[in-house]
Amino acid sequence: VRLVESGGGLVQAGDHLKLSCASPDHTLGDYAMGWFRQAPGKEREFVAGINWSGTSTYFGGSAKGRFTISRDNDKNTMYLQMNSLKWEDTGVYYCARDPSGQLSGRLRDYDFWGQGTQVTVSS
Repeated sequence: VRLVESGGGLVQAGDHLKLSCASPDHTLGDYAMGWFRQAPGKEREFVAGINWSGTSTYFGGSAKGRFTISRDNDKNTMYLQMNSLKWEDTGVYYCARDPSGQLSGRLRDYDFWGQGTQVTVSS
């Protein structure tokens, strides 16, 4: 199972970015999915999760009110819309598959991960 993230980049504080996660060899619509991020020197942390149909979402504390997670199963793609970006949002963002469907915030509940896309927010 390959997951491929895209859409990262260098932006200024207050800007927005939209990340995408797609798979060339796997049907994402069969599973819940999640976004995590890892800042330099820090542990990977949960950002947001979405169920298989897109009707239920769950956010980590840092993302609430600023980020939106969505998916388009026809395009086999999941998204993370990030608004009002802050310097502390800087990090590598990963998408991952959640086979449990529980919208878990725990890393160990996710089985396949992408390589990540770098997001850098300048202050």
